[in-house]
Amino acid sequence: MKIRTSVLAAVATISIVAGACSSAATTAPTAAPATPAPASAAPASAAPASAAPASAAATSLSVTSFDASFSAMSQLTSVVSAGSGLVGVILPDVTTSARYTSYDLPYLTKAFQTAGYSASDFKIQNAVGTTNTEVAIAQADIAAGAKVLLVDPLDGPTGKQIQSLAAAAGIPYISYDRATFQGTNTYYVSFDNVQVGKLIGQGFLQCVSDWGVTAPKVFTLDGGQDTDPNAIDFAKGYNGAVWGQSVAQVKPGTTATHNGVTYTLAGEQIAPGWDNAKGQTIFQQAYTANKSINATIEANDGLANSVITVLKAAGVPAKKIPTTGQDATLQGMESILQGYQCGSVYKPIYLEAQAAVALASYLRAGQTPPAALVNGTTTDPTNASVTEPAVLLTPLWVNASNMASTVIKDNFVSAKDLCAAVGTSVCSAASIQP
Repeated sequence: MKIRTSVLAAVATISIVAGACSSAATTAPTAAPATPAPASAAPASAAPASAAPASAAATSLSVTSFDASFSAMSQLTSVVSAGSGLVGVILPDVTTSARYTSYDLPYLTKAFQTAGYSASDFKIQNAVGTTNTEVAIAQADIAAGAKVLLVDPLDGPTGKQIQSLAAAAGIPYISYDRATFQGTNTYYVSFDNVQVGKLIGQGFLQCVSDWGVTAPKVFTLDGGQDTDPNAIDFAKGYNGAVWGQSVAQVKPGTTATHNGVTYTLAGEQIAPGWDNAKGQTIFQQAYTANKSINATIEANDGLANSVITVLKAAGVPAKKIPTTGQDATLQGMESILQGYQCGSVYKPIYLEAQAAVALASYLRAGQTPPAALVNGTTTDPTNASVTEPAVLLTPLWVNASNMASTVIKDNFVSAKDLCAAVGTSVCSAASIQP
């Protein structure tokens, strides 16, 4: 995610009407008060000893309960009825990824509604890429009596600032998609980030074999490890899979052997703040200096496209130099079908949205979430002694062979848009019909 920290003279938010399900349902920015949060609420704990029991149906919920039908959310109606007050949801921006308006917004809305929430019991807002705005929305939600904050923080410091506000008000804080490592009543809901990285690494190795790359000289373009702890976990995953080192960065010159093929790391660099333009410049300089680079690893589809742009400009044909990614973007799917990208990690957002609303519902009601829902922990990549309870969902590797049965089936990527970009014959070869 690209982080924007400009200070607005008038703090603006995009307020989302709770009952609207349209993926394009945003309104004009409205002012959000930036008053300090009250600290009068009774403190909550991550697993209160006196927590009220959940219904039998609700206690059976697990991370595998959710699917595209949203049917599992109806099991939460008794939990929702047992609670009261607002769940304040804050999404980060409307520019760095289409997901926040096209997917997170409608999926979160549907999850709340299907679980039995009234329109006044949840509010979904967007910080429009500004850290001050995200903090101001949190302050306003707490002042309005929020019982739970569900936040996708723009960056680590902003997440910690909002968590401190929640702790002062005595309410739980759920870090959505990006972890916040602070506090005793902080939860994390996302996909297993190390597993995301492992899938990237494993997909890369398979692609090197499938494309017949000999003596691979690898350049790795990491995500924004300077701002995003998730990026460190992604790197630990793919560096572990490829180099046998579960670390954020591997030294150039490192070698590893897979299926009799020796891989050599030509270089590894971070794209600051997940900035695609900076990533393109970094790879352009590396490739210009070292034309022996013939295989690459990228942390997401945007960075993969940055590398592909450089390779195309240099006249590199399809299925010659592998690239990788995550997020299963339309652009990424185009590159896969056209033979410039090996695959992408797909993280079904409808699963993440349901899991987040389920967890928020238990916390709002003062109930202990089922262990099968809070199924793991996440660890601060910069301090292994810091962990927190987490809902970890399972990501999927998507390539041309399973694209039709995953992102297309789920309508995560429009078959019509994809086929318009790559051609019907290319889509047909992948069993995709526009």
